[in-house]
Amino acid sequence: MAARSNPHQPDGTHSGWNPRLALLVAATFFMEFLDGTVLTTAIPSIATDFAIPAADVNITMTAYLLTVAVGIPISGWLAERFGARRIFCAAIAVFTLASLACALSQDLVTLTLSRIAQGAGGAMMVPVGTLVVLRGTPKSELLRATAFLVWPGLLAPVLAPLVGGALTTYLSWHWIFLVNIPLGAAAFAAALRLVPVTPGDPGRRLDWTGMALTTVGVGALVAGLELASSHPELPWAGISALAGAAALTAAVLWMRRAPHPLFNLQVFHARTFRAMATGGFVYRVTISSVPFLLPLMFQTGFGWSPLQAGAMVAAVFIGNIGIKPATTPLIRKFGFKAMLVFASVASAITFALCAFLTPETPEVLMFVLLVGSGAFRSIGFSAYASVQYADIPPAQLTSANTVSATIVQLGTGSGIALAALLIRTFSGPALVPQDPAEPFRGAFLAMAVLMLASTADSLLLPRHAGAAVSQRDQSPKHGAAADGAAQPAAAGTDAMVKPAQAGSTQPAVSLPAPEPGEAPLPPRPAEGRAPRR
Repeated sequence: MAARSNPHQPDGTHSGWNPRLALLVAATFFMEFLDGTVLTTAIPSIATDFAIPAADVNITMTAYLLTVAVGIPISGWLAERFGARRIFCAAIAVFTLASLACALSQDLVTLTLSRIAQGAGGAMMVPVGTLVVLRGTPKSELLRATAFLVWPGLLAPVLAPLVGGALTTYLSWHWIFLVNIPLGAAAFAAALRLVPVTPGDPGRRLDWTGMALTTVGVGALVAGLELASSHPELPWAGISALAGAAALTAAVLWMRRAPHPLFNLQVFHARTFRAMATGGFVYRVTISSVPFLLPLMFQTGFGWSPLQAGAMVAAVFIGNIGIKPATTPLIRKFGFKAMLVFASVASAITFALCAFLTPETPEVLMFVLLVGSGAFRSIGFSAYASVQYADIPPAQLTSANTVSATIVQLGTGSGIALAALLIRTFSGPALVPQDPAEPFRGAFLAMAVLMLASTADSLLLPRHAGAAVSQRDQSPKHGAAADGAAQPAAAGTDAMVKPAQAGSTQPAVSLPAPEPGEAPLPPRPAEGRAPRR
């Protein structure tokens, strides 16, 4: 029996696990994530067509990721105000039309503006699609749901060099954007069919002050990183970064006392959610730099063709896919803390080893190293994506999802900008001039050291952090539904904040402790009896 819909959900989504809808959302995320890094291998071709330095083309990637990051907060409000189906379909349409504009661009300015429009469409897809999926997912199915939503972030960055290299080599860089036209049309048709049709909340108010401060803060931070990588001799990078930090600090102070804040900052009371914003942010920054560094090192440092570089980077994709069936069993067996520590340490080792690659290194060894890097990256991504929601009450899910999506995009943009900054930093005159790969070696070593900061944060997690999600025995047994349909207390947007009904065998896990991440293992449901509906 399907789960009951929740009349209090402002966007009209319905509770109940829907794999087809999750797959559609994942597919749209894949398009958005792919276009965030697909230009890496096409940068030399675009620079040649526009008659500009290759380093200048990096602004198109940063502008896209920046637009996605600053657009996510307002997108969440739009979804609740006007309805998820309307905003989700509009996002797909904007993204698709902007892709066509990118393909028709004749200069860097037009391409950058088109990428900004493309990012605006991508920003609307991120929070809306995730909320539609997560609102109908009980915690016992959270690992399964996030498995659908995580793979685009894993596969797109490593497939981008291969896809971009093949299209650029055999066709032209314009086809990088033209392929989005049929994909976007198919996604639009599927969204009309799968996303429920219900009105939004006309009374939903927008926190204009919080919105402005958050947008300025995120934008200034990423802009500061971009300026530091492209114009290190100017003081504007530091000024922009400081202004961004000040704006975000002001946003936090404002939203702590605002009557209708843009975000509910109580989500940070959960230690598992804070892990996503601290060690998880560092993890995202370092991981996001690799798909940017590897193709450039192979092409600029080793003299490979775009297609050869893209094919080698695809080894990371193989590692992602190969370990995926084992990711959930590993998390259930060893817990989130152990797997996060393992993933970050192993990733740091692979970064350090990448610094010692040379054109003479056997390609088989390179391939094996990158496969391992992809496997470790998959474990870390899956663990962070699931543990962040482990102790979040459904009433705070919208804020948690929006904050998480913003931090993820900020981390991705920061990773690319930081990688470009490191390349420029290690390209100084003191380095060996005859080794074109030397700047990339320094960048990989720096990223390996930075990754260890994520390890330190994971070591501070409680031993049983996220146990409500990772422990198998949290699911009802002996006839109780496993798909969440018979667990409305875990599926609705407000059901879990209510006390357990009299006579129910369901433990009151809906009332989190003041520090949910610090709580011991939740009690096990009584054997042989299903939770009361």
